[in-house]
Amino acid sequence: MNTQSDRVSVGIGLRRGSLMREIEVTQPDLDFLEVAPENWMRLGGAVKRQFEALLSRYPLYLHGLSLSVGGPAPLDRDFIHALKKFINQYQPVIYSEHLSFCSDNAHLYDLMPIPFTRAAVRHVVERIHAVQDILGQRLTLENVSYYTAPDAEMNELDFLTEILQQADCDLLLDVNNVYVNSVNHHYDPKAFLDALPVERVRYLHVAGHLQLAPDLIVDTHGAAVADPVWDLLAHTYRRFGAVPTLLERDFDIPPLADLMLEIKKIRSVADDALGLAPRNDREPVMVANA
Repeated sequence: MNTQSDRVSVGIGLRRGSLMREIEVTQPDLDFLEVAPENWMRLGGAVKRQFEALLSRYPLYLHGLSLSVGGPAPLDRDFIHALKKFINQYQPVIYSEHLSFCSDNAHLYDLMPIPFTRAAVRHVVERIHAVQDILGQRLTLENVSYYTAPDAEMNELDFLTEILQQADCDLLLDVNNVYVNSVNHHYDPKAFLDALPVERVRYLHVAGHLQLAPDLIVDTHGAAVADPVWDLLAHTYRRFGAVPTLLERDFDIPPLADLMLEIKKIRSVADDALGLAPRNDREPVMVANA
């Protein structure tokens, strides 16, 4: 029988500004906070003190933006060593990144999809091994949304699973990205999820998107989670169990109270999918240890 210890841990991304102040003041019922380490590695003064005060209450998850693990340019080893110092200092529960690239001879300021080719698999696997060797830990990489796949030699699923197997790394499963890609590229999202290796899925993201046409969705992280994604999230919990989950919102961020309503819905979807009794207002939510 499932127990409260099987509850899904749910968090949100920490942003400097009004959201950070709201979290400080209200101390909401969250299980963790996620940050992009690049935005916090050089902190000092009052902001650093605020950040560290929040970490005394909430476990930390890291989700990077600039590793560029699939990029053509050499790995930025100075950045990776600085990242390692940040990880050692703050001891996050997890460090994740994107299975994409964002730099060539300069930073591209976007997360570009990696071509689905066997040469790209070899290239990415070699770079993952190099990063894991420097950091001294496994990488957790996120499946990304994409809008075209030129010169593809394999499909998205085969490309992803080949990298997970050959690099011996883990997966941050973005449920919204699976849905977006399934609509844009005409595949069954539940069949995609069912084909992923259960043992590799360590972390989930769920977010909103913008539907421009029946067969075209843009991954924006700027809206509430859509109904089909809630359905897919329930399927994800039934398939992979109580995986920690982030509500991802990067643009048009509403007040914290609105985000907490979506947090509550994530917990409700998870509890129902996992066969747990509904929560009540008196039931404490388990907070993971840092």
